[in-house]
Amino acid sequence: MKKRIASILMAGLMTFSIFGCGSQAPAAETSDNTQTETKADTTETAPAAEQTESTEAAAIPTDEQITLNMWCIATESDSNRHAYEAAIAEMAEKYPNITLNWEAFENQSYKTKIKAAVSANEMPDIFFTWSCAFLGDFVDAGKVYCLDDVYPKFASELPENMLGNTTYDGKHYGVPTTMNIVGLFANMDLLAEVGYTEVPGTYEEFIACCDALKEKGIIPFGCAGKETWCVTEYLESVIEKSVGADTLNDIFLGRDTWNNPDVAAAVDTFQTLVNNGYFDPSGIGLTNDEVKNNFIAGKYAFYMNGTWNCADFASNAEFLPKVKVAEFPVINSDKAKLGQLIGGPSDTLAVAASSPNAEIAAEYAMELGKLICHYGYLDGCGLPAWTPYGDTSTINPLTQTVADICANADTFVLFGDTAMDADSANTYLSYVDQVYGCQVNGDQFIEGLAKDIR
Repeated sequence: MKKRIASILMAGLMTFSIFGCGSQAPAAETSDNTQTETKADTTETAPAAEQTESTEAAAIPTDEQITLNMWCIATESDSNRHAYEAAIAEMAEKYPNITLNWEAFENQSYKTKIKAAVSANEMPDIFFTWSCAFLGDFVDAGKVYCLDDVYPKFASELPENMLGNTTYDGKHYGVPTTMNIVGLFANMDLLAEVGYTEVPGTYEEFIACCDALKEKGIIPFGCAGKETWCVTEYLESVIEKSVGADTLNDIFLGRDTWNNPDVAAAVDTFQTLVNNGYFDPSGIGLTNDEVKNNFIAGKYAFYMNGTWNCADFASNAEFLPKVKVAEFPVINSDKAKLGQLIGGPSDTLAVAASSPNAEIAAEYAMELGKLICHYGYLDGCGLPAWTPYGDTSTINPLTQTVADICANADTFVLFGDTAMDADSANTYLSYVDQVYGCQVNGDQFIEGLAKDIR
């Protein structure tokens, strides 16, 4: 399994590396609602970590007592929570002289908090960030510690082509953990009620399935309208499978205009799905956790979201046998094809340039990132950015399917609000919100973005 997964990753990443952010950097997976902030103190909550075989990087060169502070988004309800706890516990055992105080915040409140901290120069030593423009804005402001002196110690475990989204002007500034794509999750018990034993493979079959589900009184889709990034998981997949990955990526990175009639047609296609009653009408006022729980409870047949959800679905012994994950089907085969996916390496740790212990924090973040990757991979929270090690035979079947999908991938286009700078991403998400609410159509969407994003 270890060799198989490693080869799978390299097959996909050879293509992904052409879409690296370079000296430009794009913003994060974003939601519109501000949620309640939650905190966790590291040393008390982290459980004893499972000891596993790992290649050993050089030990952090200090014996003095040091305290490091870290912010992240691994709240109690986050799929990566256990990976963080296990990784932090292992680091605490290896480096008893280093105390890590960590706090976890809900996704949207964290975006506001970390941006404010950067502006005020009040950052923690280590902080979670999304790659491309979100991190790039901080790099451009001179607030992030360069990892070039540290990376060579870990280069044998962290492939250079996993660093494209955290490299700016040829310098490394981030520690990637896992990579994920948008997956089409299906409740096969509900599909079986309308005669389907597999996830529909063509768009025509997919629409026929949705019509059959609707006639049966089953809601095809749930989507969290209170968190606009969840809407993009659907909309971006529809656009990509209509106009092709290269076109969508060029638009996200500002190399092409939004004023593209094929994009307008794709937006209209998405709105047709909404207007046909395929989406839960109450979803516009729900959070992602609420929608995901409804999917697990059998309220929806399909759920389009990141493949980090494999961990939660696999941990539910009753639900796991019912769920499959697949790729969204091609809408326009003249311009798009299977193997063009939304996603890639994005979750990242970075170090504040203002940290009084920046050099030590950099090495600590590298080792911690490797361990978060390891435990997250075992939990099924995504595919590893670092070379897998130890026993991976327990990887859940959903994550294995995602690995197969990525092995056959042609190109990966990073989530739009991560691939754009912060101002452009906020404008984009505002229009996406209006699309889901059917306040603008496809033509208004492309014309407005072409005008408002310069």
